[in-house]
Amino acid sequence: MEMRQVLASELERMMTENENIVVIDADLAKPNGVVNLREKFPERAFDVGIAEQNMASIAAGMSSYGFTPFITTFTPFATRRICDQVAISCAYAKQNVKIIGSDPGISAEFNGGTHMSMEDIGVLRSIPEVVIFEPVDAVQFKAALPALTAYHGVVYIRMFRKVIDDIFPADYKFEMFKASPIQEGKDVTIFTSGIMTQETMIANETLKAEGISAEIINIHTIKPIDREAVVASAKKTGAVVTAENHNVIGGLKSAVCEVLMEEYPVPLRAVGVQDQFGQVGKMNYLKEVYQMRAQDIVKAVKEVLALKK
Repeated sequence: MEMRQVLASELERMMTENENIVVIDADLAKPNGVVNLREKFPERAFDVGIAEQNMASIAAGMSSYGFTPFITTFTPFATRRICDQVAISCAYAKQNVKIIGSDPGISAEFNGGTHMSMEDIGVLRSIPEVVIFEPVDAVQFKAALPALTAYHGVVYIRMFRKVIDDIFPADYKFEMFKASPIQEGKDVTIFTSGIMTQETMIANETLKAEGISAEIINIHTIKPIDREAVVASAKKTGAVVTAENHNVIGGLKSAVCEVLMEEYPVPLRAVGVQDQFGQVGKMNYLKEVYQMRAQDIVKAVKEVLALKK
């Protein structure tokens, strides 16, 4: 199932059960999968046009009257374009707004550099009290949405729009603010998020064949990060690799490093966008350009293991 289908079906279910949930989009309801909600909930599903700052301000206002607004648009317009509204109208004012940013990082593909946000986590991670969540697959996304909706505050959901291979089993249990272990290991820890989790699992096959035991942990909530899980695994393996579909500045790598530098420094390497803008291309091509393939994760693991020795 496409991730946007999960979003639409869960929103429909929750809107049926809770008349305070509203959905506001900025001319991208069809690409984000929520266009049919307008027919089913004409008084609670709105399109404000290409006016994202207005969308965020409307959401903040509706929240102040007891509604739970979801706002949806492409990732760069859900973060850098509305940064001030998120900071002041939403977070500072302690409003209850859920932000769906779709097509994160290289998954924007042919929308190109202007629509390809490599810095969105970094933009919002520096705003106090903003929760940042990035689902790995449809199973995790469906399990997490009710909990994220029930949480009172600003939540940014970094959503891959289309079909992606499931990593987690059907009976997966989501726990707020707690990392999701995927595999235990003893030689190195790979902290991974979003679509790079699938790439990490491909890399793991090569590592296993070469006798390298990798502990793989999905950091779905990058803020607040699960400090306990990060430190415990670093102590166990003594070497860390991060893999993210984001600039290595400001995202998962930065969050992990901030924890480890204070608690338990270990050798670390990062796979992700190396402080570059986006460009047009299919995902496989862009993974090659930005060195975000399974083989790049394997290379990073070997580098960090050499430092460990």
